[in-house]
Amino acid sequence: MLMYLAFVVLIGFPAILVEFVVGRRTELNAVGAVREFGGGVWRYLGGLFVLIGFIILSYYSVIGGWVLQYVLGSVTGGYVGEAAEGAPPVAAQYFGEISVGLDALLFHGLFMLLVIGIVAFGVQRGIELGVKVMVPAIIVIFGVLAAYAFTLSGAGEAYAYYLTPDIGYLLDNWRSIVPAAAGQGFFTLSLGMGVMITYASYLGEDQNLGIDGLSIVGFNTGISILTGLIVFPILFTAGLDPETSGPGAIFVSVAAALGNLPFGRVVGLLFFTTVLIAALSSAISLIEVVVSFAIDELQFDRTTITLIVGAAVFLLGAPVTIDTTMVNLYDILAAQILLVLGGLLLMVLVTWIRADQALDELERGIGSLGALGDLWLWLVRIPVVVVLLVSLYLGITNYLTFLQGPFAEFLASF
Repeated sequence: MLMYLAFVVLIGFPAILVEFVVGRRTELNAVGAVREFGGGVWRYLGGLFVLIGFIILSYYSVIGGWVLQYVLGSVTGGYVGEAAEGAPPVAAQYFGEISVGLDALLFHGLFMLLVIGIVAFGVQRGIELGVKVMVPAIIVIFGVLAAYAFTLSGAGEAYAYYLTPDIGYLLDNWRSIVPAAAGQGFFTLSLGMGVMITYASYLGEDQNLGIDGLSIVGFNTGISILTGLIVFPILFTAGLDPETSGPGAIFVSVAAALGNLPFGRVVGLLFFTTVLIAALSSAISLIEVVVSFAIDELQFDRTTITLIVGAAVFLLGAPVTIDTTMVNLYDILAAQILLVLGGLLLMVLVTWIRADQALDELERGIGSLGALGDLWLWLVRIPVVVVLLVSLYLGITNYLTFLQGPFAEFLASF
């Protein structure tokens, strides 16, 4: 958590301003914006953003389908109960049943239909209305859940565990933590894939980009911290391992813990509904990058291209429903390599090659920044770029290790 928060605040905020200045200055989609702002070979960077969003959404939609099934499972009690002697916990059995196979494929499709339905209505009728409903809902429900978690018997121990940095663990595992924090930080802030460029293209000239950036970073950081304040007390109260990572953390451990708590199914319904709302919000941002590109550059109408893109995303994500190993195949490539690469290249373009235009755009709506403007440029030029370079290298080595290990074992099982 410490590494993630440090990345979001020290790297994410300066980086989000980079995407903002490109989007608002050009008032174009991600591909057109980078082409106009950079010119020459930089026009291909916009295409990389579209590709990244496309890949991430393909497996993210499968995970969104899992969340849908957990919302239903909270109503039916599907992940709650006592397992037969010698059998895995009921929550683990439930995840094994819904995460692969026909059910996973069908709910992957249902999740994409929800996303398509919202985005097809357009920016104002669909996306803005959806976000205006989703964001307050996330805040209210998570606030209620955090208050509930505070009353649990394991809350004190959980807070001590969650809020006390383990420096020794960070030093021992930095090679895996750094790229994971970089990928997660960029993803939660929607950086490195053109999302913020696309949305900034709709901002007015008098908009203060610094305030907007701080608002986004503050909101995402707050929700991330709040999530931990909910999840860890639930795990500690149920006596479950808080070290669990990956899908097992939310879909097995948290679900199992909820089955042992008072009002567990009600809390589970609220929790997984909130996760679903957040997943839909992120998916809308991802698909809008591709849709806005096709509308502006290829002259498609919104409804038609949204259906086409949604169908293509469904097909690309279908292999992920074969085995959960496929999630890592997509995720490490997209989040730890391509996402970081896209962000790195954009940082170089904006602050090293087009610094004057970037600073001029940032000052619109703010006024003269003086030394603060130079500080922003050099913060991105050196610390941000260096961190992204290191993260990219570690992400590539992690992916090669995964291909030679778990993925090779998965292929050998056929």
